[in-house]
Amino acid sequence: MNSAVPQVAAEAFGVYQALYIVAAACFILALKWMSSPVTARRGVLTAELGMLLAVVSTMMRHEVVTYQWIIGGLLLGAAIGVPLAMLMPMTHVPQRTAISQACGALASALIGTAEYYRTFPTGFTMAALMVETLLGFLTVTASCMAFGKLNEMLPSRPITFKGQTFFNLGVLAAALAVGIAIVMDPHNTMLFPVFVLLALIFGVLLIIPLGGADMPTVIALLNSYAGLSACAMGFALDNKLLIISGALDGSSGFILSIIMCKAMNRSFTNVLFGGFGQVQTSAAAGEQKPIRSATAEEAAQILASSSSVVIIPGYGMAVAQAQHKIRELSDSLTKKGVEVKFAIHPVAGRMPGHMNVLLAEADVPYDKLIEMDDINGEFGMTDVALIVGANDIVNPAAINDPASPIAGMPILDAYKARTVMVIKRGMSPGFAGIDNELYYMDKTLMLFGDAKSFVTELVKEVAAA
Repeated sequence: MNSAVPQVAAEAFGVYQALYIVAAACFILALKWMSSPVTARRGVLTAELGMLLAVVSTMMRHEVVTYQWIIGGLLLGAAIGVPLAMLMPMTHVPQRTAISQACGALASALIGTAEYYRTFPTGFTMAALMVETLLGFLTVTASCMAFGKLNEMLPSRPITFKGQTFFNLGVLAAALAVGIAIVMDPHNTMLFPVFVLLALIFGVLLIIPLGGADMPTVIALLNSYAGLSACAMGFALDNKLLIISGALDGSSGFILSIIMCKAMNRSFTNVLFGGFGQVQTSAAAGEQKPIRSATAEEAAQILASSSSVVIIPGYGMAVAQAQHKIRELSDSLTKKGVEVKFAIHPVAGRMPGHMNVLLAEADVPYDKLIEMDDINGEFGMTDVALIVGANDIVNPAAINDPASPIAGMPILDAYKARTVMVIKRGMSPGFAGIDNELYYMDKTLMLFGDAKSFVTELVKEVAAA
């Protein structure tokens, strides 16, 4: 009878290890498929399958779970997660992403904390545990701060003070020093709360000097930190699936951060210790620049008589939930023989891929979504560039003003089109907090109003033209 117990345990070990391998394969395939809009849905479903297998296989390990707590956690998580996913508007996807990263990082950090007090590990395992908890706790507060900035609960502009960089590095150095001391003497339990507090403080300090325009890169970078925390947890717990999935998450987030920094002409140093958001206007105080505006009827006549139109979506389109009306406008113009394309800037909106997701939701064909590098060469031959709620990503100051906070940032060359139309509520600056000289060009027509309402009028007028 006793000999059967090890055999059953060995069989269970083999089953859940096999499921771990399948789950890891699902995560790898999911990342591959999510790199293309055509296969993205398949990638999401595959990732969900992988996560289901990971949960089921972990629950087979009776030595690490108590089913009463697990079932309670599943019910509580579902009660929070389902409404969060179903009720959260698409405009708040960046905020939801930030909160999700905070929750994942908190789970990793708490597991590391429990493992420390449970086993007081030594050597490499203790070092991995310190890395896990450091990255986990700093990601928690950093993600919460990012949520606050994205949701405008906190100032979107940088919060800075003299000597901030050195102070931040000092806090990080102190956290590392305490972490090393714990690795050297794991039973010194008085140091661990200090280590946690320093990590939490550093997470706050990491985000406050950053402006809202940096948030797309910050979201990707925090995703990388959360993934690396999970990877370190895998080493601490000797869990190969956590190592693989955490490494995938960490590396993909890191690569995405590099792509975003390149798209914004930002370095990692700038992202960590600098920030957009210094209010800057090219006009002297009190100077009123002339602008040209147009009604929906006038704009529709120009659009309907054009041969080519490039629509540039931005965060304003997301806020107004205008993507479906934009698709209707595109369809109406296409029926009249107008060639319509959509220009997608890598950091349009509040997170990478924000505009792609919104337009895909509105069933805009994938082949009409053209990336910045591919569309910029066409603006000089475009009759109308229609900007819907975009600001910094079309601001010529990035090219013309070396002193601008966005100097060097790649932009969509909308200013090269024969006519530029801008749908906007008013003349307020974008997230970078600077004036947009595009609005004052002779070729530019300002179309003031809510994006959804104005585009609805455009659809009617184009149909009647």
